[in-house]
Amino acid sequence: MEGLELVCFQLISAAGIARSCSIEAIREAKKGNFEKAEELMKEGKSQFLKAHDIHSKLLQQNTNDENTNSLILVMHAEDQLMSAEMFEILTKEFIDNFKRMLKLEQKVN
Repeated sequence: MEGLELVCFQLISAAGIARSCSIEAIREAKKGNFEKAEELMKEGKSQFLKAHDIHSKLLQQNTNDENTNSLILVMHAEDQLMSAEMFEILTKEFIDNFKRMLKLEQKVN
């Protein structure tokens, strides 16, 4: 594997790790492990930025002579990137809500 395919798989991998970190951060926040959730968010952000950088480079390349399979792979890579971004946004919201719920719970008890 080389060229465009390799770059696409690097993007898919980084975006997938970013998304997985976000999901795990939600799970940790749900358990009240906010410090671990924040660590996972930082790792996810790092991977997202890596994916975003790869994506920017892909957009700068001339794709006029690429075949259809490569273009489909690029679309999948971009989908992974956008999915990772969505999970990052949602994860921040979940963590904030879990923190707020924990504070309310502590006031009641």
